[in-house]
Amino acid sequence: MSKMKKQVKGIICLSAVLAALGGGFAFLKLTEPAEEESSESSQLSYPDSKEGAGITIVTDSEEEGAPLGTVKSAVVKNAEGEIKVIQQEKAADAEEDASPTYTLEDFGDVNVNTAMVGTLVNNGNGMESTSLIEENCKDLAKFGLDKPEVTVEFTYESGNVRKFYIGDQTPSSSDYYVKADGSDTVYTAASSTLSNYHKAVKDFLESTVLEKPAEDEMPRVDKLTIEREDLDYDIVLEYDKNSEDSYSGGTSSTHKMTKPVEAFLSGDKASTVIEGMFGLYSKDIYAVHCKESDIAGAGLNEPFCKVTMKCDNGKSYTLLLSEFFTDENGEKNCYAMLEKGNVIYILSESNAQWLTVMPNDISSRIMIASYVWNVRDLSVKCSDGSSAEFTATPLDEEKEPKDLKAEDFKVTRNGEDFDAERYRKFYAFVISANAEELAIDVPAPEGEPMAEITFTDSYDNKKYTYQFYDDSMMKALVTVNGEPRYYSSKSFVNTLMGNIKKLDTGEEFVTTW
Repeated sequence: MSKMKKQVKGIICLSAVLAALGGGFAFLKLTEPAEEESSESSQLSYPDSKEGAGITIVTDSEEEGAPLGTVKSAVVKNAEGEIKVIQQEKAADAEEDASPTYTLEDFGDVNVNTAMVGTLVNNGNGMESTSLIEENCKDLAKFGLDKPEVTVEFTYESGNVRKFYIGDQTPSSSDYYVKADGSDTVYTAASSTLSNYHKAVKDFLESTVLEKPAEDEMPRVDKLTIEREDLDYDIVLEYDKNSEDSYSGGTSSTHKMTKPVEAFLSGDKASTVIEGMFGLYSKDIYAVHCKESDIAGAGLNEPFCKVTMKCDNGKSYTLLLSEFFTDENGEKNCYAMLEKGNVIYILSESNAQWLTVMPNDISSRIMIASYVWNVRDLSVKCSDGSSAEFTATPLDEEKEPKDLKAEDFKVTRNGEDFDAERYRKFYAFVISANAEELAIDVPAPEGEPMAEITFTDSYDNKKYTYQFYDDSMMKALVTVNGEPRYYSSKSFVNTLMGNIKKLDTGEEFVTTW
């Protein structure tokens, strides 16, 4: 009887015995050897031994112990396309023995992440195995090396050319199967070492749309203009030279809004809009060396938004933005590129604030911001007949503004001496008038105002007139020198009337309304 027949007969007899013990038990026992066999087969196909770790797989010379050699250029071919790597020219001040840096061929007009490109050379040259899998392998297909997903070719300065191939990832995902050209020995190498060889060209480009200069080279933004399809006006933010002097008045922001209305800005809210183009980080890259068809496909031939930033160093930058679109993850993004640039980026919603920012979002609630001792004359008139006129004259014109206090001024009210500190407190109430919102494209009001505040600022030698007009049940429309600018709470005007009456009584001024 042949060996095979004996095995079959044994199985039949075993089955009969097991059947008597119960079908479920028999099934369990019969399948158990098959599982072991499957496991053994898997181990044969995908060994996980660390034997042979530390073997150098790729080097310039194949002689044992020879130096690694310097790679002059590299070509990586993978499922995403082809990547050509070349040495960068050494800087004039570079040391003689400095290691070479690498960049992408034909990408001199694009910001390349040279550190990341360098991994395509440095990770492969001198690459060491994590294990030796099989020598003289006859079936490369089981390791994905018959048609490898990645081919890497190094050309060394010596003139030698070396290739290696990257196949499938091991079941544990910690390694890839690799082999050198001209050899049938299969190794594994760390996935962390080889992951970049699977990437596309665009992944080796800088993700910043516009580089942020060093702190000591950071230019000042003189003017930022936002033009947007959904707005009938432009938003213009300009540098306020008066902000250089802390005693000029103003707010914490170094800039002012000049369009659609003049207004002070909130420093923390406006800063990212004003300077956010520097160091702007992209989520992904849509197209490199973009053609007109790419630009049109991204909707940037007629951009939804255009942001122009003019700096004090004479440089100007214009950022083009598309409308938002929703990606496969349900996240909102937009396309972006610098005008006359050649890379189209993808920005996340949080980094594209210019698409949604509104004037009220970044404006300050402060309407009157002149420094108290810059105001040398102040006139307040209300529709109920209450009024007050003040003058504040410094006792010493040579004294520095930072040293000025109430006792350094002679103050009069309606031509008579008045307590300087009480004047300061009244003025503090006056400037507490808050802008609830900006008055954009609002016609000039008619009729008499509910209240009028007029003063001259000695710092800029300008006269300012704030008039409060009855607009609705809760709000007053505020004009500055005849131009509608703000909406304020009408209750402030009522409180103002009451505080004018308190000037004669010595009572504390009401500061809430």
